[in-house]
Amino acid sequence: MKTHRHHLSVCLPACLLVALALAGCEREQRPTKAPAAASGIADPSYAAGGRTPVSNKYEENAYAVSQGKTWYRAYNCNGCHAAGGGNMGPPLMDAKWRYGSDPGAIYSTIAHGRPNGMPAFGEHVPEDQIWQLVAYVRSMSGQLSGSVAPNRSDTLQAAEPENRRKKEKPVHEATPAAEQ
Repeated sequence: MKTHRHHLSVCLPACLLVALALAGCEREQRPTKAPAAASGIADPSYAAGGRTPVSNKYEENAYAVSQGKTWYRAYNCNGCHAAGGGNMGPPLMDAKWRYGSDPGAIYSTIAHGRPNGMPAFGEHVPEDQIWQLVAYVRSMSGQLSGSVAPNRSDTLQAAEPENRRKKEKPVHEATPAAEQ
């Protein structure tokens, strides 16, 4: 009986410690609503407005980034951006960002569109899905931690997994005169 109590007194605190550590892990948490960062960027002139960049809490969550990859395929972003390498739309895997690479600028681009090609999806795509798309799009150029970026593709895509891509240093391209 004494060894049984001793075993419980050693094992129980260790098990509780492990349970608390796992409960605090947000990497795989499945969020149910848009993060607080979604407020205050409804203005499509965000990228040019000189406002403080907005953070995206979904960028810290592997499940949300994976969902963004799912939405990227489901909403046919591949139709214009291919697998991130560009086609009719600009590439998303390189360092060049015409309207800014921070989450708020990308959100604004998806929600409100851009001249000469990018349609506005804000009235058709829920806000939390746009934030998940933002997180995934940033992972395509290595802007997210490898611990949350998708590590494989479920398609026959020959590209390097997002969590192994070299982090590009974003460069803000000047907006062409025709698009101003």
